[in-house]
Amino acid sequence: MITYEALVKELRNKIYRPVYFLMGDESYYIDKITDYFEIHILSEEERDFNLTILYGKETSVEEIIHVSRRFPMMTQYQVVIVKEAQQLRQLDKLSVYTASPQDTTILVFAYKNGTYDKRKKLLKDIDKKYALFVSNKLKDRQLPDWVRTYLKQKDKTITEKGLSMLVEFLGADLSKMVNELDKLILLLEDEKNITEQHIEDNIGISKDYNIFELQKAIGQRNHRKANLIAQYFSQNPNQHPFVVTVTMVFQYFTKLLLYKSLAGQSDRRSLAADMGVNPYFLDDYAKEASHYHIEKIKENISILREYDLKSKGVDSVDVSSGELLKEMIFRLMN
Repeated sequence: MITYEALVKELRNKIYRPVYFLMGDESYYIDKITDYFEIHILSEEERDFNLTILYGKETSVEEIIHVSRRFPMMTQYQVVIVKEAQQLRQLDKLSVYTASPQDTTILVFAYKNGTYDKRKKLLKDIDKKYALFVSNKLKDRQLPDWVRTYLKQKDKTITEKGLSMLVEFLGADLSKMVNELDKLILLLEDEKNITEQHIEDNIGISKDYNIFELQKAIGQRNHRKANLIAQYFSQNPNQHPFVVTVTMVFQYFTKLLLYKSLAGQSDRRSLAADMGVNPYFLDDYAKEASHYHIEKIKENISILREYDLKSKGVDSVDVSSGELLKEMIFRLMN
């Protein structure tokens, strides 16, 4: 398999392979590579006759092979891109083409939202002879460093709380994250450091009423603040879906359990890595862990599993998600 960096380096050096198979759960890199093939290989004039874009649901392997066997017109290459390739039927039949591809064709498959079976001969051949790229979702613990690196490339920095707000609110959807970061970069052209106030003003994430602050309030057993945030969430259910809140608080108590279990057994960096958090926040976890015995943390994890099921309609009475949230928070802190 080829890495994103190696693939992009080849393309910028005008080193092209006959077949590219891009697949995975993270669409961001697949889209970036696909866009490069679509925009940068051919000139604007050349694209009219030598760029073909097909869609998996609307085409067939036979049509793809037929188009790929054509010769380019007045240029060295033609580019054939198959988008939404995960919807293509009988993909194995492509082996007929990959056994002897047209050397003047660059054939690109964008297979998103999953992976094709790597045990198949087709993928083994593409991996061995051409280019197979797998785009995996980042783990939660990798996302903060990814955001910092992205911003560094744009000559920007971000505060730790601002970073946490973005990560907690947007999650590991890189396309969504990049859209919001680019928005901030454009709006804050003269500002080098992105703060939580910038995020609140321009993205709509409240610096006081967000999942990060809710977790902190529950961790500190601050009933008043937790209930204020719960009330805000109840009034803004589209921005703060109950099922997402339950999931995030569940992850929080799982990390708190890890802290209680591992603290003192390893250094800060190793402990933070095991928990999947930034070392900057270990002091917060230390303070919050002091408010809960390990048995209460385990009980809370069970409570959160119960409310996760209720949010999905299992053994749930006819109450609003806001009432469920307030009830759940009460049980977590008592």
